[in-house]
Amino acid sequence: MAFMSQRDATPRDIAIGLLARREYSRAELAQRLKKKAFEDTAINECLDVLAEQDLQSDARFAASFIRSRILRGQGVIRIKGELRQRGVDQETLNTAFEEVEEREQVDWFELAREALARRYDSPGETPKERARRERFLASRGFDFEQIRYALSCL
Repeated sequence: MAFMSQRDATPRDIAIGLLARREYSRAELAQRLKKKAFEDTAINECLDVLAEQDLQSDARFAASFIRSRILRGQGVIRIKGELRQRGVDQETLNTAFEEVEEREQVDWFELAREALARRYDSPGETPKERARRERFLASRGFDFEQIRYALSCL
């Protein structure tokens, strides 16, 4: 069986190889293909065809990404920030959040409580310890109300 060398690979070959392993956003694929020295027009044409064939979908990528981050115990603020960094537009991001929250029945307050309980067994005896727990949850992407709720449950 003959294998194609990297030099002979088309943008589509590389994109399909990447997508076979996991979902990617359009922007991530474009970035990877650009590193392989393909022309912008070839990259855009390839990505347009992949999207038309439903082999690449920012909506599917966003939903998959959100679910994986929820399983890691991350909050909305952090997840949205990471999706924006990966080139997902605001409308796609909002739609994906609505769908995942509805389908998975996500309770962000309970997720914050679980994340905190996995890491700490008390809300902290001193203001310094409490602040450490608040920073932990804030870095995970939870908002003030969710943090307050989680601390009240320990």
